[in-house]
Amino acid sequence: MALPETLDRLLYRADELRALLESAEGSQIGVLAKELSELEPLVERVNALRAAERARDEAEVLLADPEMRELAEAEYYAQRDAVPVLERALRLSLLPKDAADAGSAILEIRPAAGGDEAGLFAAELFAAYQRYAAARGWRFGLLDYDESELGGIKGAVAEVEGAGVFARLKFESGVHRVQRVPATETQGRIHTSTVTVAVLPQAEEVDVQINDGDLRIDTYRASGAGGQHVNKTDSAVRITHLPTGTVVAMQEERSQHKNRAKAMKVLRARLYEAQRSQVSATRSADRKSQVGTGDRSERIRTYNFPQGRVTDHRIGLTLHKIDRIMQGELDDIIDALIAEDEAARLAAEGV
Repeated sequence: MALPETLDRLLYRADELRALLESAEGSQIGVLAKELSELEPLVERVNALRAAERARDEAEVLLADPEMRELAEAEYYAQRDAVPVLERALRLSLLPKDAADAGSAILEIRPAAGGDEAGLFAAELFAAYQRYAAARGWRFGLLDYDESELGGIKGAVAEVEGAGVFARLKFESGVHRVQRVPATETQGRIHTSTVTVAVLPQAEEVDVQINDGDLRIDTYRASGAGGQHVNKTDSAVRITHLPTGTVVAMQEERSQHKNRAKAMKVLRARLYEAQRSQVSATRSADRKSQVGTGDRSERIRTYNFPQGRVTDHRIGLTLHKIDRIMQGELDDIIDALIAEDEAARLAAEGV
């Protein structure tokens, strides 16, 4: 359906709802009011677009009048430029919404190919996301941090809470490749390593129903880097979801109860993402394909330290400011990925 017809139907429905509310009773009031409240932001955008179109057309007519031309020019060009911006924002508003976009996320990072160097970079990348979260005012809650002896990590999981977290971080999922001379390299050779990143929408209990009978829960003694801060009791927890084979292990806390609660939060997020992938062809089929195998060829982004550049291979974007990106300045990359996704969705939906 053409955009003008879509907008006419939207305005007609809003007027219809207002009329129905005048005579509605009981529970019907709430249903109608909810639908109207969802439509009103769109109605405002439609009215703003049509006002800009009218102002542009009126100013264009005045351009033919020599006495009014100078006065009308500024208005005409301002409204001419405003119309496509307002139209694009309206088209985006009409796209189907991903309910998870507005919420929080679970961030998982693990070293893949590259041994100790991969673990070191995984720790640096995890810290970069932590800085990014702080800059945006999000809460970055550590769920698990398994440190290696050299100061890298064997894996780390965080809960990133705030408005719109998943919408901004979801495109970080995939294999991140690093090229640099490791601190342990004595002959100055550049090594290539990979790290896997998974960003999962945070799930509430109402989103995923988990039966206790479907879980196998094992406890064991926590391990640590070099034997430091290792708990002497069986506080670590491993939960296996038997129907899917999904396994989550947690040992960050000294309390078995707290580790179990954190493990359940991560398990719920993984199962939720698997459910979402089954009903949405636009998302990854499952978590395994989202994260990838960690092979060097399966990359979404490369961090080349000798050249000081970061390249996102999905959109062909290269930025020569690797130091700032590793300090958490990720908006240039994330904004470009979101813009590319919006353009693709607009083209696919034909809105």
